Amino acid sequence: MTTFDGDAASEPEDTADTAASVDVIDESDSAAPESTESTESSSEEPGAEVETDEDADPAATLKAQLRREPGEWYVIHSYAGYENKVKANLQTRVQNLDVGDYIFQIEVPTEEVTEIKNGQRKQVNRKVLPGYILVRMELNDESWGAVRNTPGVTGFVGATSRPSPLSLDDVVKFLLPQTPAKKPAKGGTATDTATASSAEAGALERPAIEVDFEVGESVTVTDGPFATLPASISEVNAEQQRLKVLVSIFGRETPVELNFTQVEKL
Repeated sequence: MTTFDGDAASEPEDTADTAASVDVIDESDSAAPESTESTESSSEEPGAEVETDEDADPAATLKAQLRREPGEWYVIHSYAGYENKVKANLQTRVQNLDVGDYIFQIEVPTEEVTEIKNGQRKQVNRKVLPGYILVRMELNDESWGAVRNTPGVTGFVGATSRPSPLSLDDVVKFLLPQTPAKKPAKGGTATDTATASSAEAGALERPAIEVDFEVGESVTVTDGPFATLPASISEVNAEQQRLKVLVSIFGRETPVELNFTQVEKL
C-alpha cells in the first residue's frame, strides 16, 4: 500500500479553535422599563438583526463557517462521470476503515443550470469540476491511504508526497451555489418575479441569436467559478446557446460547459 511521506509536513492545523467567539448581549441587565418606549425599542432590535443576517454576503458567511471546521480541503481526481461513484466508495471506506476522525466531508460541487432541449426548458444539476472531488480532511498516513486507494481515485492534486490544500477562497468559489438570477427590486412581489421569469422564458423561445463562436477559438471566461481564466472552445451547441470549453484546472485541461454569455472573445 502506498504510504504518505510523513516527514513532509505535520498534520494540518485544526482551525476549529481559531473561530471568533460570538458575544451574546444580555439585555436583562438593563434598568427596569419605566415606559413603553424602551420596551418597543428593545423589541425592534431582533428584527434589525434578522435583516442584517439576510443581507450578509453569502461568500463571507461560508468562508467564516469553513474557518471554524476542522481539517483542510484537498482535491482528488477521478475519471469524468464517476465522481459520485468515487464519493460513495470513499464514504464507505471511511466507515469500514474507521477514519472518520480524519476525513470529515466529501463533496462533488454542482450548480443548477437551465437547459433547452427540443424546445423544452428544464433545470438540471451540472458538475462544476468534472473529474474532481473535494475532501475536507486532516492529512496523515491513514487518511492519505484511505483516499488514495479508493476505487476510482487516480490521485491527489499537487505533489505526490505532499498534496496541496485549497485556499479558503477557492473552496468558497467551488462550493457556493451560483445564483446568476438577480433578486427582484426591494418591494417587489412574487408576481414580479414570476413575470420576469416568464419574460425570460419568452426571450429564450425566440429564434436563436447568430452563433459567433468556432471550435478551437480561444476565449476568456467572464462568469462563474472560472471567471478570468482563458479557455479553448471544443464544442458549440447552437440550439442551447452553450459551449463546451477546455479550462486548465489544477494543471490539466478540464471540459466545462458554459453559456454563450459566460465567455468573451480575446
